[in-house]
Amino acid sequence: MKFHVLTLFPDMIINGMGESITGRAIKSGAISLEAVNIRDYAGNKHGQVDDYPYGGGAGMVMQPAPVYDAYRAVADRLSKPCRVVYMTPQGEVFCQKMAKEFALEEDLIILCGHYEGVDERVLELIVTDHVSIGDYVLTGGELPAMVMMDAISRLVPGVLHNDESAEYESFQNHLLEYPQYTRPVSFMGMDVPEVLLSGHHKNIAAWRQEQSLERTRQRRPDLL
Repeated sequence: MKFHVLTLFPDMIINGMGESITGRAIKSGAISLEAVNIRDYAGNKHGQVDDYPYGGGAGMVMQPAPVYDAYRAVADRLSKPCRVVYMTPQGEVFCQKMAKEFALEEDLIILCGHYEGVDERVLELIVTDHVSIGDYVLTGGELPAMVMMDAISRLVPGVLHNDESAEYESFQNHLLEYPQYTRPVSFMGMDVPEVLLSGHHKNIAAWRQEQSLERTRQRRPDLL
């Protein structure tokens, strides 16, 4: 799985993804990450990539040429066309099903917007998927891109030490994950459920399924 992120803040992407599980996955080669600085394709000595919007209005808009040239610098190196994801609050809301779909891709180009957005013409030329991480507005697409890449990475073989972890996490079967416990057996008067100490795998599986259903009913009934 190869991520190619088009961004104005490449260090933010590299540093954010370089820690914890994703950082280990990059070092092991299970995934790869490239952060392409759109300013490198500005075509001017100041690295300016934005301008005032036609028709007036607040803020600035990212110009189409630097974005397109940054995209071409990546796309021309790939053996086949790949999906280009634009992080935008106007997109389809990201979910586990989408993460599983993206995890099947060999390469994924992710475009991070900034300011008031990106010139619509370049979006029409290169973007295949418009994706949001929720109904709110952030200052840029870098944080949403990292959220999405983290979720996708967990589904790539070799990223998690135990591949079963991803199989039984929340949303895999439209259910929230069951409660988890570890040592000590008793903590501040609260004990680990006896069934988890029994060693009876069938009963444990049944208990976990029941807990997942109940937790989903209570917290996310919309999933049922």
